[in-house]
Amino acid sequence: MAETAPLSIVTQPSKLWKGVFAVAGIMTTLVTYGVLQEKIMRVPYGDDKAFFRYSLFLVFCNRITTSAISAGALLASKKALDPVAPVYKYSLVSVSNILTTTCQYEALKYVSFPVQTLAKCAKMIPVMVWGTIIMQKKYKGQDYLLAFLVTVGCSIFILYPAGSSEIGPSDIYGRGRENTVWGISLMIGYLGFDGFTSTFQDKLFKGYDMEIHNQIFYTAFCSCVLSLTGLILQGQLLPAIHFVSSHNDCFFDIALLSTVATASQFFISYTIRTFGALTFATIMTTRQLVSIMLSCLWFSHPLSREQWIGAVVVFGTLYAKSFLRSAPKPSPSQQMQNGASLPVKGIP
Repeated sequence: MAETAPLSIVTQPSKLWKGVFAVAGIMTTLVTYGVLQEKIMRVPYGDDKAFFRYSLFLVFCNRITTSAISAGALLASKKALDPVAPVYKYSLVSVSNILTTTCQYEALKYVSFPVQTLAKCAKMIPVMVWGTIIMQKKYKGQDYLLAFLVTVGCSIFILYPAGSSEIGPSDIYGRGRENTVWGISLMIGYLGFDGFTSTFQDKLFKGYDMEIHNQIFYTAFCSCVLSLTGLILQGQLLPAIHFVSSHNDCFFDIALLSTVATASQFFISYTIRTFGALTFATIMTTRQLVSIMLSCLWFSHPLSREQWIGAVVVFGTLYAKSFLRSAPKPSPSQQMQNGASLPVKGIP
């Protein structure tokens, strides 16, 4: 018995430092990602005060960085680069993921980052809808109540803005209620595509015993090819390259955005594998709250009293959802034994 005491003493600090590493990694990468995407899409660059317009180019840069790093991880670990699932399955997930990310970036032209981030909290609703349609899942009354409360909180936050700060850059995109509606429509598109991506991904990859880097590599690579094709067909590739080459600070922001987006995937995977989905959900909720507060301070977004009430309702509900989730989940090893791969969080 005496020999086991030092082991437990060593284990506790080890677990603590792993937790600090996970929290610091997720908070740093995703909060930085949030600030950068708002800056790129809403703040003018250079002496000519030009706005960056090319959302699909951001998607392409993110995906090419992610695919390169995940390929390097596979080679370094001496794992095979061959696809485990049929390539069309990776492509289907990629299409949905590209639509998700494009809607996310485009929405920032018309609504502020706090509105966009809080609206993302309502993603449990489309996930439940797609889960019912695609996976034939059944949900408890408690799940519907929590989804309803989040919807109410988000609605309050969006419908009672403080002045006109929720509209995008007026020099390019104009002002007015119609643009706010368009921005909210893009956010609804984001929520729908994002919920479909995670559910569809879960269904497509069931039965395949694949490394997480394999799934990330092929999904990101397909997204890279598809987004590059879209840029060429829309005639946006050369204008985007010209803009970035003539605005060095924009190039730096996009490079850093792609880096933190890729790094966040490592921290997300590490946290889920080490501490489970419950801890990850709590950290992500806190990250969203910190991102909103930082955006309000950095970009001077005033919040009305009603918006504060809506934010309290949303985040209070999300924290309650995390702490009420008491049912034990299968461990990663059990999931692998059942022939199912770990679901990968959608690439930002």
